[in-house]
Amino acid sequence: MNIKTYYLSLVVFLGLFSCTENWERNTTTKQQYPIQENWEFKQASKSKWYKATVPGVVHTDLLANKLIEDPFYRQNEKDLQWIEEEDWVYKTKFDLPVNLDKQQFSLKFDGLDTYADVTLNGEKILSSDNMFVGYEKEVTRLLKQKGNILEVYFHSPIKVTKPLRDQAGFEYPADNDARAEKFSIYSRKAPYSFGWDWGPRFVTSGIWRDINLVIWNNAKINDVHIVQQSLTDEKATLSASIEVYSEVDTEAKVRLSSEETTFSGEARSIQLSKGINKVFLDAEVSNPEKWWPNGLGEQRRYNITAQVMVEGQLVDEKLNKIGFRTVELVNEPDSLGESFYVKVNGEPVFMKGVNYIPQDSFLPSVTKDRYDWMIESMTQAHMNMVRIWGGGIYESDYFYDQCDEKGLLVWQDFMFACTMYPGDKDFLRKVKEEASYNIKRLRNRPSLALWCGNNEVGVAWDNWGWQDSYKWSQDVQDKLQEDYKKLFDELLPKMVNSLDKGRFYYPSSPISNWGKIEDFSIGDNHFWGVWHGKYPFESFKEYVPRFMSEYGFQSFPSFESIKKFTVEEDWGLETEVMNTHQKSYTGNGLIKVYMERDFKVPENFEDFVYVGQLLQADGMRQGFEAHRSNMPYCMGTLYWQLDDCWPAASWSSIDYYGEWKALHYTVKRSFEPQIIVTDVENDSLKVDFVNDHWKGDTSKLIVELRDFKKGLISSKSVDFSVKKNSSTEIVHQSLKDFFGKKFSSNDKKTHYLLLKSVGENKEVKALNYAFFVKPKNQQLPKASIISSVEDINGEVTIKLSSDVFAESVALTLNGNVIAHFSDNYFHLDAGVEKVIKVSRTKLTAADIKSQLQIKCLNNLEN
Repeated sequence: MNIKTYYLSLVVFLGLFSCTENWERNTTTKQQYPIQENWEFKQASKSKWYKATVPGVVHTDLLANKLIEDPFYRQNEKDLQWIEEEDWVYKTKFDLPVNLDKQQFSLKFDGLDTYADVTLNGEKILSSDNMFVGYEKEVTRLLKQKGNILEVYFHSPIKVTKPLRDQAGFEYPADNDARAEKFSIYSRKAPYSFGWDWGPRFVTSGIWRDINLVIWNNAKINDVHIVQQSLTDEKATLSASIEVYSEVDTEAKVRLSSEETTFSGEARSIQLSKGINKVFLDAEVSNPEKWWPNGLGEQRRYNITAQVMVEGQLVDEKLNKIGFRTVELVNEPDSLGESFYVKVNGEPVFMKGVNYIPQDSFLPSVTKDRYDWMIESMTQAHMNMVRIWGGGIYESDYFYDQCDEKGLLVWQDFMFACTMYPGDKDFLRKVKEEASYNIKRLRNRPSLALWCGNNEVGVAWDNWGWQDSYKWSQDVQDKLQEDYKKLFDELLPKMVNSLDKGRFYYPSSPISNWGKIEDFSIGDNHFWGVWHGKYPFESFKEYVPRFMSEYGFQSFPSFESIKKFTVEEDWGLETEVMNTHQKSYTGNGLIKVYMERDFKVPENFEDFVYVGQLLQADGMRQGFEAHRSNMPYCMGTLYWQLDDCWPAASWSSIDYYGEWKALHYTVKRSFEPQIIVTDVENDSLKVDFVNDHWKGDTSKLIVELRDFKKGLISSKSVDFSVKKNSSTEIVHQSLKDFFGKKFSSNDKKTHYLLLKSVGENKEVKALNYAFFVKPKNQQLPKASIISSVEDINGEVTIKLSSDVFAESVALTLNGNVIAHFSDNYFHLDAGVEKVIKVSRTKLTAADIKSQLQIKCLNNLEN
């Protein structure tokens, strides 16, 4: 049924009405019941049904029924490509939880992947062609009290899109996977599922998010949009647009309410017309407490509820958790080029964060525990921003809830990445529906910082040479450019301006390319000179942009993680299995190329994996420190990437199994609110101090020259002060002038620097190390590391000490166990006790003691 849209004509009967009326929930208030039980599925061309899990996808249901092998194990990926070519059917039978009389019923589908026809009791109620859109259909007349049959028929995404590809008459770019873009560009479906340079090709089908039976009476709230009109220390003023659907013409009462004592909301009596109505209300909060990003203040949120009452009964309500803050993205010409930085509550804030991809190839496998761990891992590492990358999905409500709660600003890409897209009416219709659905879903969130049209499409068109490599005619090139303009310069900004007015939008990230040094003064940049360009890590100090929104370097997951998806014969750099789990076109060999520059390359594969993690961590550390020490010229560093969607070699700092790599421990140290940045080059010492705090600081810098074996040789201190939210140079001097006769060039292979910032009470505020030569040139003595494991009041701790300086100490546990170390891949000074806390485990102290393995660079055998 087509619903006519009505804007409210007759609004106010009584203005503010008595607050003594009963607005409590009752039997007439809208309710939702999940439809998760009794699901079955089958291959459409076959007759046998199997048990299914909803939410779920075909691949996980096939695995649960032992119809396929583990998709992630060894080379099973290649044997499972047939699944994408088949149609699949899901069905269930359900009874109504309440009586049919005097109720309205809808079926709400939060996510169908992707091309689906849905029937209820034999009658088709909807067709889906967009994975990123939710659907709600009124089904009252089709329902029975018992024995309702709900069936979802999923068409093969390959079969659906193949005719569109054939009709196009030319190929779209496919730089990530030779097969991927041939089909994915036509589908509004998670692009990464077609294969990426870090992920496998598993083109899924299934009910990937919840289905709920919605029961309501006469009227219900479709949407609430709360806009912060003004914000001062004294008052926050709000306006709310409430979309109410009514089955009948009726009188109603609508209000904004909150249990906050400082909240004052408007309530009105109105006349609802049958169909869609919009109601506009105002509210204010006195002395509002502001919402701040992680590390800068509290994440205060106010519970504000929109409610609708009909005939004296509360029929529906919708809760929004609102944070009061201002977020501005400043991207404008300045004396240095073109700025790109975030202001929060009027203050410029350096963004420390990461690019986030979907956590699994099979999205319903991502549990709340996995979400919680990723959010906790970001906040533990002092991050304040996460970029939701445009080749994945618009994340779950729960993910965004946690970003709101924990203070992670969200850079939200629309789901477009690394290719050109069609601009026909049907494709634009899908995008318009998708944008409307997700903008409305996210716009009330305090964590939402900006919208970006796509990942790398603009810079790719200008710099990746598609025009020549695909040999397009001029007509095709003109069409592609015109379609790009329709989508990213017209439709999406228009949708943002209409539905989320005032939020920053820009068409494509990055603004500038990394090929020319002069481009680094313009907007945001994705620097892939390191890795793809094979530039040395030291180039991070030269290629510093205004905002680094993507860059990275690869490593393998830990050896214990590798054991989970391989057998012993697979343990090598270029075995078939390890190459299957390496999707970058440059392959595993590039890790070795970089390793040869900085480290001695171990022959043993287990040691190679360990050194590879050190390589990734130290290389990226140079990037983090270069960006932070160059603030305010550079005001953000978002590295690629946080997580993995399957077990593989990749750019991630946390592997598929949730284990922190050396990189993530380095991120945690490099993103501390105060850090010491040291550059030792050409016998010169340069030290910068970065302070993220909202107040200045006065400290003492202690620089110790130490021998790997003998310990302290010389120490020098420098008093310094720094301003708030700034980077300050403290030392820039030759090593000989700084240390005098204590320093000799002959000592570079056997000495190192330990730098500490110490406060008045001698507490260490920041600590860092610096080395004079690369690890492969160091003369590290063998280290004897003593460990003990204790259970102190239910908390397992590991105590470590070494007779000499031990470089890059790594702790691992044998076996398929879960545990997290509070610190790892750290340097251990001679004679200093290091205490490590163990969490996320059920292991006892005795278990950990028996399974603990300790590596350090000193003791590797080559």
